[in-house]
Amino acid sequence: MSDVQTFLDRLAERTETRRQAHGPEPTWIAARRQAGAARFEALGFPTRRVEEWKYTDVRPIAGGDFALAETADFSPAAAAALTLPLDAHRLTFVDGVFSAELSQLDGLPAGVALLPLSQALDENHEAVGGPLGRLTGVEFSPFAALNTAFMEEGALLRLAPRTVVDKPIILQFLSRAGETPVMSHPRILVEAGSRSQATVIEHHLGEADAANFTNLVEEIILDRGANLTHYKLQEAPLGDLHVASIHVEQGRDSRYTSFNLNLGGGLVRNDLVTDLNGEGAEANFNGLFFGQGRQHVDNHTLANHNAPHTYSNETYKGILDDRARGVFNGKVIVKRDSQKIEAYQSNANLLLSDRAEIDTKPELEIYADDVKCSHGATTGQLDEEAVFALRTRGLDEQTARGLLTLAFAGEVMEQVALDAVAERVELAVAGKLPERFNLAGLVETAVALHEDEE
Repeated sequence: MSDVQTFLDRLAERTETRRQAHGPEPTWIAARRQAGAARFEALGFPTRRVEEWKYTDVRPIAGGDFALAETADFSPAAAAALTLPLDAHRLTFVDGVFSAELSQLDGLPAGVALLPLSQALDENHEAVGGPLGRLTGVEFSPFAALNTAFMEEGALLRLAPRTVVDKPIILQFLSRAGETPVMSHPRILVEAGSRSQATVIEHHLGEADAANFTNLVEEIILDRGANLTHYKLQEAPLGDLHVASIHVEQGRDSRYTSFNLNLGGGLVRNDLVTDLNGEGAEANFNGLFFGQGRQHVDNHTLANHNAPHTYSNETYKGILDDRARGVFNGKVIVKRDSQKIEAYQSNANLLLSDRAEIDTKPELEIYADDVKCSHGATTGQLDEEAVFALRTRGLDEQTARGLLTLAFAGEVMEQVALDAVAERVELAVAGKLPERFNLAGLVETAVALHEDEE
């Protein structure tokens, strides 16, 4: 039996179970599901002969035999121990199944709709069907097609025009350890009305021994003047496999700020695309990926400047230890009539082991004349003289290396406005330190100490 056929068989079983329990699906859902399955069957899983997947081997996913979870059982005490300590509105999913018990939806302000996708489809499926799949269709990738075929659960967030949400909105995805690995295919749809504003935290985490597969598709539509800050905090167990496709559409004067923070997962692939379609639109991509052991983290980003007077800025930092491998491919495309745009891209990588590896490829495609664009990539190791300088000030070697590693991440971390998120990253990257450090000050101190030694 082929790898593709195993997944198609699971789909057929799920479709029949759903039909017996709930009757026939709406025609448009069934049609999209069939289109996703057909496209996935035609493409198959990508191999390393495909340029976009040249450095990432997905055989651990393709060769897996994953079941589909039926329940959302998860100890509230265990979930509380994992959850970010934030006063927030929260939707929680366990192996892709919505958990009302672990969600917190009380007190949503007027103008905010936040609900599981399954409920949105039941209550008003036609209104959801229009935008769903418009940005990320079955043609985007085999994984997007597979997600469409299995699409049944996820999150819907709608912000009415001029709505400002003061509390963060957390979309929490928990992974359980069990005898049989499971897969989930969450679908997230965010529609932000004109001049609305919110912070969304997408948080992936779970039990230490979990070994599941998450295949997520997320579509974000920003109307004129909308402002969305999006944290993707990926702390999945090291046995988990994680693929995510995020596509953003930006209207005039909208602002999208992404923090893509990857700390967990054994095999991780992130695709992040934004279409800057209106004048004055701005996109900020902030990324940090940390790998250890044999982790593999692949980030592909794309900023499409489809309108003049648009702006994008991208800073990705990679930190790799042991035999971890990182991939960064960042592309900026400036369309022919998109004059007077600015686009900046930077990828810097720190290798903490001589066995760690990074493959980086920044790209610019410019078809306009009046633009300001730049890109660059660097790879290096910790400055041993700076380590020594810190040790002469009374720090042990582990702490000195941890501080300098955090200093390297500082350009991204200084932009993180939520302490609870920053603390998770700092703990993963540098371990437990004696106290919180001012990263900007730490960078200055490390540079000064190095200069003193010279």
